[in-house]
Amino acid sequence: MKTADFDFDLPQEAIALRPAEPRDSAKLLVVRPEAKPEFEDRTISDLPSLLRAGDVLVANDTKVIPARLIGTRERNGVTVDVEATLLKRLSPERWQALAKPTKRLHVGDRIRFGHESRVCLLGALDAAVEEKGEGGEITLRFDFHGAVLDEAIDALGHIPLPPYIASKRADDERDRSDYQTLFAAHEGSVAAPTAGLHFTDMLLSKLKTAGIGLEKVTLHVGAGTFLPVKTDDLASHKMHAEYGVVSPETAKAINEVRAKGGRVIAVGTTALRLLESAAGEDGKVKPFMGETDIFISPGYRFRAVDALLTNFHLPRSTLFMLVSAFAGLDRMKSAYAHAISSGYRFYSYGDGSLLFPEAPR
Repeated sequence: MKTADFDFDLPQEAIALRPAEPRDSAKLLVVRPEAKPEFEDRTISDLPSLLRAGDVLVANDTKVIPARLIGTRERNGVTVDVEATLLKRLSPERWQALAKPTKRLHVGDRIRFGHESRVCLLGALDAAVEEKGEGGEITLRFDFHGAVLDEAIDALGHIPLPPYIASKRADDERDRSDYQTLFAAHEGSVAAPTAGLHFTDMLLSKLKTAGIGLEKVTLHVGAGTFLPVKTDDLASHKMHAEYGVVSPETAKAINEVRAKGGRVIAVGTTALRLLESAAGEDGKVKPFMGETDIFISPGYRFRAVDALLTNFHLPRSTLFMLVSAFAGLDRMKSAYAHAISSGYRFYSYGDGSLLFPEAPR
């Protein structure tokens, strides 16, 4: 298939810049291929009535770190502003990062982060450019390491808002809580698993009362989630790898739900990708610990997930390709057209959709 097959027109005013308040008041578009009409306009708070007792929600409990650092590089009396987004920790003092402007950085350059208005008892945070990769990434070796480095990043870093929000407004202190899910426990993501942003304590209580279970997995979301598909043909696209964990206890609990006739509902595309990475051909989820670069597009045979709760995604993105694989490309284009005409809010801080596949699994 071609990347152009997944294009659609989206008005800029449909992009949400702040989340709904309260979070579970966001709109929810239910897409059931077997139902008439196919599309049902609800709210996130209706979720307990849309699922069945014995079903289980599987949420991603990764935690977003303030991974965007702003600083300067000085060489031969020339100063250049630098912005680096941390991607992956390589050692106690080394991080892989995406940096702008990459072309003006050389191996051996020193970058000083933290010269701006944020207050940090440690003062500035210095790093050396240790390596440059072919894909625009760099390796930074910081002067601090371990817990001290973590403290400095937390104090000086910015929440790495998606480009479609960051281009419209600067991040602020409110984003430090808004861009974090209720499930966040394990630090490591540079982007939120946004379907999880809709949950509140009240909603979780109602789901429990309705007999709907909750399990958690961890997938640390990388900056690759923001990167556009640059190839014309999907077969040529390569996904960035992300680290994930499915514990033996969680795998066992999910398999028991299915064995009893319950359904597995992935809370977000990150949870879905991890579950599918951990599933065998028989659909049973196995314990998993490692990196996954699974790329799901139409034609993929889903094994572990029966329904998907997710936000509305970018045109031509791997995430729109994933939902099209799950519920059908034509159906998702129609659903998105309905959402746009009905005033749904798109992307990370936007509304949600509950998708069921064409043939029940």
